[in-house]
Amino acid sequence: MNSRSQTGKLVVVFGGTGFLGRRAVRHLRRHEFPVRVASRHPDRGRELFGSDDSQIESIEVNIHSEPSIARAVAGAYGVVNAVSLYVERGRETFHSVHVEAAHRIAAQAQQAEVERLVHISGIGSDASSSSLYIRKRGESESAVRAAFAGATVVRPAVMFGPDDTFITTIITLLRRFPVYPMFGQGLTRLQPAYVEDVGEAIAQVLQGSETGATFECGGPRVYSYKEFVRALAREAGVKPVLLPVPFAAWHALSRILAILPSPPITRHQVALMQVDNMQSPEMPGFERLGISPHAVEEVIQTMLRGH
Repeated sequence: MNSRSQTGKLVVVFGGTGFLGRRAVRHLRRHEFPVRVASRHPDRGRELFGSDDSQIESIEVNIHSEPSIARAVAGAYGVVNAVSLYVERGRETFHSVHVEAAHRIAAQAQQAEVERLVHISGIGSDASSSSLYIRKRGESESAVRAAFAGATVVRPAVMFGPDDTFITTIITLLRRFPVYPMFGQGLTRLQPAYVEDVGEAIAQVLQGSETGATFECGGPRVYSYKEFVRALAREAGVKPVLLPVPFAAWHALSRILAILPSPPITRHQVALMQVDNMQSPEMPGFERLGISPHAVEEVIQTMLRGH
């Protein structure tokens, strides 16, 4: 897609200081969209994006408050909901964040006559799943479209990039221990997507004319989990023993670790690792948006240097 000036078309990014959100902000600015970064911690937004760019505004927002969201979306051309939750705490539950707050943002965007809404979900989101996390991500898509009929849904595959919690965790374990415990037999298939490519996809969606579509954004290669760990081990220069660990054992471990304030693994992450994480061949993705996605091997050495 050709870049064209988006001067004056304000885009509000909810969760704009998060792993994906901050990339979306930067790619939107490259396409000349003014951006309002809406998050719980506006100081973090100012730290991330500095004060040199007058076209980036950081504001505090409470996604559980309609007046707070209404103030955030006032005067906006587009809204991106990049808020996500991986561990439930108190009132911050998968339902309150992924369903109720997502519906609230969509409804306030509709009321403010925002033209474009992009909702970030995930490949594999399924309202009929037995996993609470996967089910609520699926329900979020329906909740958003019920409030904003022309919403565009972007479903990334599992994302990687500097400061991620995915590859970084695997590399740390590979370097620290001679034996690496695998999820099951390591047969689950995944198609990792570079977070910068997903950030660009969001900008391209807002720049394009298509609304109401669902895009699934997977990287250029599908791996089994075992192949993926081996590829990372090669890049890191280590030769671990890969030890299959049954999923039942992972579920038991996650229940024990749940007492920790920040558990290294949750039962919802274990459930995700039991499901293939791949783009459906019927769904439009990076290619439709004119993006050639980066392979893990193209990015990993940069990540390793910073690790």
